[in-house]
Amino acid sequence: MGKKLVVGNWKMNLLREDAKQLSGAMVNMLGACYNECNVVIAPPYTAFEVVRTCIEDSNIELAAQNVFSSTSGAFTGEVSPPMLLDAGCRWVILGHSERRYILGENDEQIRQKLLLSVSSGLKVILCVGETGKQREDAVSDSEDAASRKELLFSPIKAQIESALGSIGEQLIADIVIAYEPVWAIGTGENATSFEIAEIHRCIRELLTRMFPACGNEVKILYGGSVKTVNIAGIMSADEVNGVLVGGESLSAGSFVKIIKSVGG
Repeated sequence: MGKKLVVGNWKMNLLREDAKQLSGAMVNMLGACYNECNVVIAPPYTAFEVVRTCIEDSNIELAAQNVFSSTSGAFTGEVSPPMLLDAGCRWVILGHSERRYILGENDEQIRQKLLLSVSSGLKVILCVGETGKQREDAVSDSEDAASRKELLFSPIKAQIESALGSIGEQLIADIVIAYEPVWAIGTGENATSFEIAEIHRCIRELLTRMFPACGNEVKILYGGSVKTVNIAGIMSADEVNGVLVGGESLSAGSFVKIIKSVGG
């Protein structure tokens, strides 16, 4: 499985000069040779060039926040996997709940994006997670612990099976799963260590069934209001191999503290 992974998702934030200052500060604070864990940052498209220049002599890698499911064509406003690779990206985030629930992306669209991305040479961070209502329904409709667990994991299982069902074992090494409970993203509300471990163990069990030869090697990240104050508790949960960080990644000091906490 290798080193743990920390990913910073900047979302729709920062103009180029701000992005340059932030990425430069991260490199300075970490040191160009920091290698205790793997670090990836995902700026908006407009900041790719300035960020890539700032991190090119460090061990930080560049990610995109989305991609389209064709390599080229009449798709106004979209960006293809070859374009991302040409811009210096090595990673792409797919299936984030903000794209699923705000922008209407469905499982089939995410699957197509993932298939093209990995076949083109990009590494994928696949986001999955349940809504607050789905969690509440699992609790209220369950008669025992086993049925509660099954209902709770059901939407996450469906997302993973849809995206990875046609992926061969030779490509799964380039995919990371990020569990992000939708009810915790940007809310300041965080899942407990028990809740995180429960879902991460379910994800691991599913991956090992789907990919017997290497399902145990797939990294599983936690995301959802990850902060400096809760990172230790998050990393103490079973099957947590790193984190996907939102708002705290917009502060060099906070993000570097999280990185060093994960890296040990």
